[in-house]
Amino acid sequence: MSVTKVATEQEFTELLKKDGLLVAHFMADWAPQCGQMNDVITELGKQLELKDVRFCIVPAEDLSEVSLKYKIAAVPTFLLLRGGQVVERVEGANAADLTNKVKTQAAKASLVSCTPTASTPEQDLNTRLKKLINSSKCMLFMKGSPDAPRCGFSRTTIELLNKLEADYSSFDILSDEEVRQGLKTYSNWPTYPQLYIDGELVGGLDILREMDASGELSSMLPKKQKLEDRLKMLINKAPLMVFMKGDREAPRCGFSKTMIGILNDTGLPYETFDILTDEEVRQGLKTFSNWPTYPQVYVKGELVGGLDIIKELQTSGELMGTLKGE
Repeated sequence: MSVTKVATEQEFTELLKKDGLLVAHFMADWAPQCGQMNDVITELGKQLELKDVRFCIVPAEDLSEVSLKYKIAAVPTFLLLRGGQVVERVEGANAADLTNKVKTQAAKASLVSCTPTASTPEQDLNTRLKKLINSSKCMLFMKGSPDAPRCGFSRTTIELLNKLEADYSSFDILSDEEVRQGLKTYSNWPTYPQLYIDGELVGGLDILREMDASGELSSMLPKKQKLEDRLKMLINKAPLMVFMKGDREAPRCGFSKTMIGILNDTGLPYETFDILTDEEVRQGLKTFSNWPTYPQVYVKGELVGGLDIIKELQTSGELMGTLKGE
C-alpha cells in the first residue's frame, strides 16, 4: 500500500474516519532520521500481511494544530490509530519497535475482522486467542514490549530469550484487557509472562528458568539468524550487489548517486540494498568487510570496494571485467 502525504488538517481528519489501522509519521524535512523512517514505512506498506494497514506522512510543523492535539514533542514520532484513537505510540527512529507494534496491531485487527458474527463472545475470544498464540512459532505474552518491558518478570524473560538468541514475537497484554483476562482461562495459567512454542504453552518465568538450567529450553527455541550469516546471504543475493544510501531510483547521498551513474552506464544488471533501512546491517557490514564507508560493491560475494576503487577500475579499463567476475 502506498504512503499518503498529508497536506491539510482536513485530509488527516478524513484518514481518521476510515476503518482499520492508520500509522501516522509526524516528521520534518530537516531531520535526516525522518527520511530514513519514511523508507521503513514504505517497506512495511509492501508486506502482504500489512496490506490492510494505511500509512501517512504528517509534516509536524506545517500541521501544528494536529501536532499539538496529539502532543507531538519531537520528530520522528509515530502514532498508530484506530477509530480516531491512539492505540500505540513510537517516539524516535526505532524501526524495530515500530515494526513490532504495527504487526501486532495489524494482527489484532485481522483477528477481529475474521471472527464469525454468529458465534458467542466466548467462542469469539477463544478463536482470537488461538490465532494470536499461533501468529508466531515462538510467542510471548508479556507486560510491555521487548524494548520496553513493564514489569520485572517480563524484563527477566526478555533477557533470558535474548541470551539464548531466540527468534520470537510478543504481545503486550496491557494493551488489551480482554486478551489479558481471557488467556488466563484459555491456558489455565494465572500469571504473566506466558511463552508459547508452536501453539503450545511452555510456561512462565519459573518454568523457563528451570528449563534453561537443564539445557532443555535452548534446543526448543527457534533461533535468530546470526548477523554474519545474514550478511553473507545479502552480499550473495545477486552476482553484482551494491550496498548504498537509498536505492537505484533515489540515491540518498552524492557518493551513492555517482556510483549508480557509473553502474548504469555499464548496462550490467545489479541489485541494491539501502543501508539506511537497517542499522544492524549498516554497522555490521563495515566490520564484516573491513571497509568503513559506503557505497560498497560486491561481485559474486566478494568485496570490490567503494566509489574510489570503482572509478580507478573505470579509468584503467578494468571495470567491466571486474564487475562480471572475470
